[in-house]
Amino acid sequence: MRSNSGSAWASKSIADPARTGAAGAGETARQALTLARMNANSPLCLRLDSEALVSNWRALDRMSGSAACGAAVKADGYGLGAEAVVRRLTEAGCRDFFVATWAEAERLRGLAPSLSVLHGVRAGDMAAALESDARPVLCTPEQVLRWKDAGGGPCDVMVDTGMNRLGISPEDAVSGLLDGLALETLISHLACADEDSPMNAVQRARFAALAGRTPARRMSLANSCGIALGSGFHFDLVRPGIALYGGALVPALAPVVRQVVQPRAEILQRRRVAAGESVGYNAIWRAEADTEVAILNIGYADGYFRAFSNSGAAFEHGRTLPVIGRVSMDLTAIRVDAAPHLAEGDRVDIDFALMDAARQSGMSPYELLTAMGQRYSRQWSE
Repeated sequence: MRSNSGSAWASKSIADPARTGAAGAGETARQALTLARMNANSPLCLRLDSEALVSNWRALDRMSGSAACGAAVKADGYGLGAEAVVRRLTEAGCRDFFVATWAEAERLRGLAPSLSVLHGVRAGDMAAALESDARPVLCTPEQVLRWKDAGGGPCDVMVDTGMNRLGISPEDAVSGLLDGLALETLISHLACADEDSPMNAVQRARFAALAGRTPARRMSLANSCGIALGSGFHFDLVRPGIALYGGALVPALAPVVRQVVQPRAEILQRRRVAAGESVGYNAIWRAEADTEVAILNIGYADGYFRAFSNSGAAFEHGRTLPVIGRVSMDLTAIRVDAAPHLAEGDRVDIDFALMDAARQSGMSPYELLTAMGQRYSRQWSE
């Protein structure tokens, strides 16, 4: 399960001070700068393919027909770095971006042409929301009234069509509650878009029944997998997330979605393990013969989970180097008999083709990407 990788790479540290937002000036800024300098030369890196990211968005845009194609960039752009993702997708033509919180919105101030905050506006968010250039996605009747009372400007509204997560009811949406809002987009979210489920048609019908009955200028239902359900789910705006970053959760997306992320680790030590000796915690791997082993600076704290123990691999110039023993918090052992030239300081690519890694680990691609952690430098191909 080899991943794509580019050729020219420009380092972008996850701890770049430009990505820490306005909060916590002074000492926080100094700490961020220190971490940025350390991570700029980190021996652990994510190689991120700009061309693949843009290609994925353009493919989803084509699949969406006349609907606009936005991008979910919450959780720091699914772990890739929201600022870098927004810059690249804006250059490609994307205009609508979605984050979860006002802190995430602040980090993108001035970068995104249009930005919506999916958690809405709590009482404690009001000052930030009124000062921000982002729009709240109002999720409850109380939030709607709060926004009206504050004289808030443009907003979006989430309506629950069956997921029973965030959102006002369809009945509230047409009751007059939304009258007087500068309502840009009426949004709902599919619960089962990655499955052949009757729930998809139910939610679509409930959402379509609201067309023309609210002040909303646009309507938006489809996520990544919802795009693949067909034009009946596209409405005016689609909101892909995981597919932008390499996650093809349904067969229709597999031919067009490309791998974006490639972890790369460094050898901290090379050692010869004698026959009969074990490697790692719990001694779950034992050498049947004298074996060359390299210890890498990656572990489950970096999103490379214990599920890859005795089953993962690294790659180096076409050679497959199996993971042996238990993956630990910061370290992973690989067998390097096939690569006698590898030594301390050399780097290898981690086998991390996203959908294969999800199947192997039993985790979703969402979990795998967002668990990557802060010890990587992010290096974008240009």
